Amino acid sequence: MSRARAFSSEVDTGSRQENASKPESEAFGVYVHWPFCLSKCPYCDFNSHVRHAAIDEARFASGFAREIATTAERAPGREVTSIFLGGGTPSLMQPATVGAVLDAIGKHWTVAKDVEVTLEANPTSVEATRFAGYRSAGVNRVSLGVQALDDSSLKALGRMHSAREALDAVAIARRSFDRYSFDLIYARPDQTPAMWADELRLAIDEAAEHLSLYQLTIEEGTPFFGLHQAGKLKTPDEAVARALYDVTQETCDKLGLPAYEISNHARRGAECRHNLVYWRGEEYAGIGPGAHGRLDIDGVRHATATEKRPEAWLMRVETNGHGVVTDDLLNSEERADEFLLMGLRLAEGIDPERYKALSGRPLDPKRIALLREEGAITVDATGRLRVTSSGFPVLDAVVADLAA
Repeated sequence: MSRARAFSSEVDTGSRQENASKPESEAFGVYVHWPFCLSKCPYCDFNSHVRHAAIDEARFASGFAREIATTAERAPGREVTSIFLGGGTPSLMQPATVGAVLDAIGKHWTVAKDVEVTLEANPTSVEATRFAGYRSAGVNRVSLGVQALDDSSLKALGRMHSAREALDAVAIARRSFDRYSFDLIYARPDQTPAMWADELRLAIDEAAEHLSLYQLTIEEGTPFFGLHQAGKLKTPDEAVARALYDVTQETCDKLGLPAYEISNHARRGAECRHNLVYWRGEEYAGIGPGAHGRLDIDGVRHATATEKRPEAWLMRVETNGHGVVTDDLLNSEERADEFLLMGLRLAEGIDPERYKALSGRPLDPKRIALLREEGAITVDATGRLRVTSSGFPVLDAVVADLAA
């Protein structure tokens, strides 16, 4: 049996709590991007593509395996602690394709016994038999793109499922996996704090341990951007958006899912370990069309990105062994700035000594003192720096001030 197929889907609460607080240096993630969707949502600027012809999954699985092998040659000897199959809509893949990808990872790297393996799914593609197949392949956590729990909002967001289908998909996930999460978008057109509070309470009743809650952002290049520019799509103003954010924090705190990151909420020990790899500034390999990675090679941090167009990526992999089109070397200042930007999103904050080790200079104590006086950050007895609840809504300004 391969390492991938030997992944355990049974992770008890005690081990999850221990894993959430593991020293960051032990973490290494693998992100695999499946770029295809049934349709393109009007707010989405992710690298996702609609294909009306059948996808040659066997060919793409071979491409993933080839790029995994090449990446492992560049970054050998790692122990994989988390794998995330994102997209796109990975739940459109056959379980056998998922299994082949996990087998390739297990072939070229050591895989931790308690590895977290997450697969993103849309409610329209959730079937009990398919989920059982994913579990057999080695997936032990799913993340569902629910986005809203009322039909009018789902229609406005361009989603293809109903609220009932979304809740049915959550129920299937609950029966199939010990660990599951789902996403919701708030600050939607015409949404009030009272409406959001009701929806959020329903969501928390359905969510065993984790929710990802994102404010709707209007991204350039999306259909929503054009509608917004033309005045045909009106989102909540700044005051209402702030009220919606406050309702999010208060409701989740009260019902046992506090924020561990600015947009992610979990019961203690149920944090998404893969996303913590990103936010803590650790290493991860990016596999598949449009995937990004951060790899330490010969003591230098490499920021990699692959070709976005699926078929072009596949041709590059078949020719060169990888689809990498960008491989930037990050200097100490760039690494430190990235660490600051990502780490301050976390409720646990950052260790300023690590920032100093990365950048070669300490954070400015005068700026820290000023931000403390303004109530935007706190510094505990160990020196760890955290953004406060009042600082999170202006996080970009806090980061810019500290990095200056």
